[in-house]
Amino acid sequence: MKAMILAAGKGTRVRPLTYELPKPMIPLLGKPVMAYLIEHLAKHNVNEVMVNVSYLHEKIQQYFGDGHRFGIEIGYSFEGDISNGKIVPSPVGSAGGMRKIQDFGGFFNETTIVICGDAIIDLDITAAVAEHRRKGALVSLVAKEVPMDKVSDYGIVLTDENGKIVSFQEKPSQAIAKSNLASTGIYIFEPEAINLIPSGSTFDIGSDLFPLLVDKNLPFYAINQHFNWIDIGLVTDYWEVMQQLMQGEVPSMNMPGKQIRPGVWVGLNVRIDWENTKIEGPVYIGSGARVDKGAEIVGPTWISDGCHVQRGGKVVRSVLFEYTRVGQDFSFEEMIVCGEYCVDKYGRMMHVDDDTCDLIWSDAREKVIYPMDYAQARI
Repeated sequence: MKAMILAAGKGTRVRPLTYELPKPMIPLLGKPVMAYLIEHLAKHNVNEVMVNVSYLHEKIQQYFGDGHRFGIEIGYSFEGDISNGKIVPSPVGSAGGMRKIQDFGGFFNETTIVICGDAIIDLDITAAVAEHRRKGALVSLVAKEVPMDKVSDYGIVLTDENGKIVSFQEKPSQAIAKSNLASTGIYIFEPEAINLIPSGSTFDIGSDLFPLLVDKNLPFYAINQHFNWIDIGLVTDYWEVMQQLMQGEVPSMNMPGKQIRPGVWVGLNVRIDWENTKIEGPVYIGSGARVDKGAEIVGPTWISDGCHVQRGGKVVRSVLFEYTRVGQDFSFEEMIVCGEYCVDKYGRMMHVDDDTCDLIWSDAREKVIYPMDYAQARI
């Protein structure tokens, strides 16, 4: 079986996490979101995967390569150009990306799973494909029931009594929503469906192709299965997801590293003043990280590789990306710190140089001169 992963978007709603990372590379428990998808596809005997890429495409391709370490074959379709010696991303839409691949080499010659590269799922893909074929569908959309007070966050699907899709509502208010069946960004395509996508144009699956399927009254069905679906639509979602994962609410996703005391996991070669710090789990402290005397860490907190929490620093229910240094005696509560940016759980963003920012953090790779170092430097 084949699959297509949609990975060409800029992920603007998840900034600042995506200033230096494409959205599929955002880490969950230290591993890119897309890696979990690839592993899940492999479990369901998907052995060929095409990925459309554009924004920061090289980071995706360098990490996943040809896919051999995942036991599958991965290929890429770049959407963009070179202008004045610089790469210029230019996505052509989710459906347009599929047509580009098909026109180039005819990849879609059998039933294909199409999936967004920015969510974690445990969908029984084998069962979903079986239902798709049993219904004789040209295209199937995997849907999931969501609470009525959340319908405004999703594209809502309306079906007849047989599950055939008859219309959509895009992020309706609860008052006007006609259903609570949400599109999950997981689709099943037959090759003939690709012919409906115009060549050489920007075309979207949700806003362009799906209405066309409904208008033509083609066999287009919703598959409603019970499964876990973790979507990172906003930066606030990311904070919430990391809190859930670290508390063990998704049994299939386990904490990495070595558990050295209840609720505390570490990577290799950490440097922690255990006797003079307070660490309350669940907490992960990555390889090469340093926690100085008098620091306090309260979970769920994720401290990535190479981080440094200085004396008196406090990190509470937060996520520190790689090589973050928390300033001495500063407290980060319910924050995500990503490079030069810090964002709270509500999505409020600060830059390290903002005049109104009352927090101090820096790059942990910069040398810190301690009193002894300073004295030696003067000799």
